[in-house]
Amino acid sequence: MNTVRRESVAPPSEEYRQATALLDAEHSQIQDFTRAACRAAGTERERAVTLYYAVRDAIHYDPYTCSLDVETLRASRILERRRGYCVGKAVLLATCGRAAGLATRLGFADVRNHLATPRLLALMGTDVFHYHGFTEFWLDGRWVKATPAFNMSLCERFGVKPLDWDGTRDAVFHEFSQAGARHMEYLTEHAPAADVPVERLFAAYRHHYPLLMQGTAAAASSDPGWR
Repeated sequence: MNTVRRESVAPPSEEYRQATALLDAEHSQIQDFTRAACRAAGTERERAVTLYYAVRDAIHYDPYTCSLDVETLRASRILERRRGYCVGKAVLLATCGRAAGLATRLGFADVRNHLATPRLLALMGTDVFHYHGFTEFWLDGRWVKATPAFNMSLCERFGVKPLDWDGTRDAVFHEFSQAGARHMEYLTEHAPAADVPVERLFAAYRHHYPLLMQGTAAAASSDPGWR
């Protein structure tokens, strides 16, 4: 569902615009991708929206890339591979936003995915996606959520309505599929971060997804059958 949040906060500090080791906005490939996507975009909102669709559909969602390898969280590496899980795609979008001169941060929530595949459920051991990641842009004096995880082809395969975004409302996962089945249920929202909270993420992965972290994911990722 799309929601409007009315949040009264001070403008973000410079840390939300700066490149970091993982949000490597100064990397040449990030710069090239951002310039190409924003060629016809003028305002901050236009740049944010254009980048959202570029990352949503050019980068394939692959939950099996979730691992304890920090490279899966480096924006330039995600762009090079053209695939990533929700946090990775959120990192890339936030990084491209900074490359376009926008203030961005990373948001996290625990969600229950009612449409997860049996294969993924077996590896995760749960239908709760802990620390699901999304991006937030500072636009018109407030933070606005954008969730680029599911690319268009994935949505078509699973009968899920693609998540559109206009830069004025929060774009979070739909509660129901197009057929009316339960899809995504938001359980808990975690504190946003200016940079990737690697230790916090990896601690959660070790605790909640021990099987997924054992390397089984690498073999599963090479098999497109989950899609």
